[in-house]
Amino acid sequence: RGELALLLAVAINSFGVVLMLYSGTGISAISSVPYAFSCVFPKISLGTWTYIFQGLLVLALMILRKKFVVQYLFSFVVGFVFGELLDVHELWINVLPTAIGWRIFYFIASYILICIGIAISNRCKMPIVPTDLFPRELSQITSVAYPKIKISFDVICLIVTAALTGFGLGHIKGLGIGTVVAAFTMGKGVGIAGNWLDKHMDF
Repeated sequence: RGELALLLAVAINSFGVVLMLYSGTGISAISSVPYAFSCVFPKISLGTWTYIFQGLLVLALMILRKKFVVQYLFSFVVGFVFGELLDVHELWINVLPTAIGWRIFYFIASYILICIGIAISNRCKMPIVPTDLFPRELSQITSVAYPKIKISFDVICLIVTAALTGFGLGHIKGLGIGTVVAAFTMGKGVGIAGNWLDKHMDF
């Protein structure tokens, strides 16, 4: 079941990220940095920038661990699939209606989907997407509670995105009220979803 859970988590998270961006409230914090690079350097797609960013996160974890971790390489492979799915979802997402009521619904749905997807990733006991792996592993390395690490990681991503698009484009792009809300609360949301999963599932 862990393999199926991983596939489900990657599918849920990739769709949730694109849906949040489509809602017009801003992109999720975990994808905001590669999104900023795709805006400043548009010749490379969002999906490609995503797995480049994830590769750097994997490298950072190995440096922090001070050793080569084979499992992290499998996480990069999962991240590659995640990045490709982002590009796939961007190809068809424009068929969805764009009225304000629908956009509000898209944000709420994407927020819930991403929280559930990350919670599944953290528990499936399989290699997971590096953007989900990084805060989980950093929490173990530093012995700091996961929600605190997750929120800090998301906020740093937002700061980098704001600086990159601000200097590169002359205006901040990709960040909205939804992005800010998600960054400061999603760590808690993932924790709630995880607690629910722990009561009903075990991998």
